[in-house]
Amino acid sequence: MKILIIDIASFGNEDIVDAFRHLTDDGTCDSVEIALFPYENNGDRRNAQFEERFAGVIRKETPDFVFSFNYFPIISTVCEAEGVRYVSWVYDSPLVNLYSYTLINKCNAVFLFDSQMYDTFASQGIPTVHYLPMAVPARRLLQMEPSPEQREQFRCDVSFVGSMYTEEFNLYERMEPHLDPYLKGYLDGIMTAQRQVDGVNFIESCLTGDIVDRLMKEYPVPTNPDGVETHAYMYAQYIINRKITGLERAEILKTAAAHFPLTLYTRDEKFTAPGIDNRGFVNYYTEMPYVFALSKVNLNITLRSIQKGIPLRCFDILGCGGFLVTNYQEDFNRFFVPGEDYVYYEDRKDLVNKIGWYLREDDRRQAIAESGRRKVLQDHTFDVRVRQILQVLRDA
Repeated sequence: MKILIIDIASFGNEDIVDAFRHLTDDGTCDSVEIALFPYENNGDRRNAQFEERFAGVIRKETPDFVFSFNYFPIISTVCEAEGVRYVSWVYDSPLVNLYSYTLINKCNAVFLFDSQMYDTFASQGIPTVHYLPMAVPARRLLQMEPSPEQREQFRCDVSFVGSMYTEEFNLYERMEPHLDPYLKGYLDGIMTAQRQVDGVNFIESCLTGDIVDRLMKEYPVPTNPDGVETHAYMYAQYIINRKITGLERAEILKTAAAHFPLTLYTRDEKFTAPGIDNRGFVNYYTEMPYVFALSKVNLNITLRSIQKGIPLRCFDILGCGGFLVTNYQEDFNRFFVPGEDYVYYEDRKDLVNKIGWYLREDDRRQAIAESGRRKVLQDHTFDVRVRQILQVLRDA
């Protein structure tokens, strides 16, 4: 079997290549050959020069299928024309590319990590989408034994690794000065309400036609002529939900840090509050696993546009043997048991109470972390996922 992998700067690219190469271990494939196609995503959906060049690569390599993390309409367009399968595994949300007309191309097998995202498209009768949660790179993680120096460097009581949504793509701050008092008050109101509710996101449904018209007048956002995304989707998912997440993460981290020392790893090195030790950026491959393994409590605060899915961060924490405390996400119920494999909090008070209790109860905390790790290493590895992908392709 030959696979042409779109080589982009994404989390997990090295791990998926490794998983495909190990398909021969149990006889799933007699042999596996991988070709890498370097690709820089510049947002183009059509580009005649690129399409001709990529078509030439497909003809030269003659792969059984093309693979990428996330979905790219221009890749699908070429694969459809060349009659080769295009397999994509989406781990980003939102992802406006999914609203491209190309999603229905027969060449596609698009795997979505969020069941809500999957339901959105499957409910419209689109047969090219499939539900597939994220995974852990078992081989890589099992080889990462921390040195005494790393244990000293990364050991802490409570940690959070992630964006504060103040560093980049901060579109709300660009939009806010353009809003009239009514719009600003309305958006402040729905954002405040949304921050009180986990498990359901109602922001897009609150953007009525009148509100969208007023937003478009004050701060227009584009949609793609070859897609079906709405302006409400763009405002809700790319602007407002990111703002909510930034506010929420700041609030939650400050609340936790008022009671427990908290170590923060984020690109925004300027963010600070009493009790927070901001250590800046941490490398996903070489450092992050040690953070997760050596923190007594690992927090997850999900980006609000991920409505039901399990973020990659959570799988990484569990795969490293870390103890996970997260907001409620419905897809956890499909695979894990709260209080047995991980812990979720219901509100700020509940979060503080649970962190305090589990910091005191070492044996119980460690037992939950071990149970979570055992499950992901058995059922949620990249090796398991690539075999699930191949089974879907065989059944198609």
